[in-house]
Amino acid sequence: MDSGFYAACTALMARSETLDLVANNLANVSTPGYRARHDSFRSVLATSAGTALSGLNQAVNDYSVQGGGQLDLSQGNLEKTGNDLDLGIQGSGFFAIKTANGQLYTRDGNFHVSAKGELVTSEGDLVLGGDNRPIPIVGAPVSVSADGTISVNGALAGQVKMVDFPAGTPLESVGKNYYSAPDKSAVPATQASIQQGMLESSNVNAVASSIELITVQRYAELMQRALTMFHTEMNQVATQDLPRVPNNS
Repeated sequence: MDSGFYAACTALMARSETLDLVANNLANVSTPGYRARHDSFRSVLATSAGTALSGLNQAVNDYSVQGGGQLDLSQGNLEKTGNDLDLGIQGSGFFAIKTANGQLYTRDGNFHVSAKGELVTSEGDLVLGGDNRPIPIVGAPVSVSADGTISVNGALAGQVKMVDFPAGTPLESVGKNYYSAPDKSAVPATQASIQQGMLESSNVNAVASSIELITVQRYAELMQRALTMFHTEMNQVATQDLPRVPNNS
C-alpha cells in the first residue's frame, strides 16, 4: 500500500508540473519566436538508497518523476508584417541580446530604434552586432540582407549577430522570451537567414496543446482520487485493524 501511495503522489506531482508547463505554452501561443517546452521524465529507483530489495519490492518501488522540460527548437511560421525592423530567422539560430544579466538569446525579431538611435528588442535591450556592439540606426530606409547586414539609406550600419548551439546544449528559458546558454557555447549560425519585414510565430501547436492540457488534467484528477483512496484505507487499518493485533508482550 505504501508503494501505491508513493507512486500516486509522485505521479500527481509530475502531472501538476506538466500542467504548469502546458499552460505556459498555451499562454505564449501568440508570442513571436516562442519555443514550446515538452515534459521529460527520469526514473527514480528505491535501490539507489543502497537498500537490498526483493524482486517484488524493486518492481513496486520504481517510479518516474518529471526531469524538466525539453525545448522544442522546430521552426515556427514566418508571418509578414511590413515593418522594416521586424526580422524573422529562417533556419537554426538566435539573435544575441545584451541585457542587465549578460548576453542572452531570442528568436523574437520584433525590433525598434531606441531614443539613442540603437536597435533594441521590444523589451528595450540592445541587439548585438557581429562585433558585440550596438547597431546604430539613424535615418531611413532600412534594408536588411539575408546574412543580417543592415544598411540605412544606402550606408552600412552593421550586421545583426546570429548564433547557434551544438546539439544537446542546455538552453534555459529566463523569461521575456529570452534564453540563456552555458558560457562559450554559442557559435556563428551557418544554417540561418534573416527575412526582413517578417516575424516568426510561436511554434506551439494550440490544438495539440489544448488536448494535452485536458488529458493531463484528467490524469491529475485520477491520481488525486487514488491518493484519497489510499489515505482512507490507511486510516481504516490504523483505526480498525491495528487494535485487533494481539499483544504478546
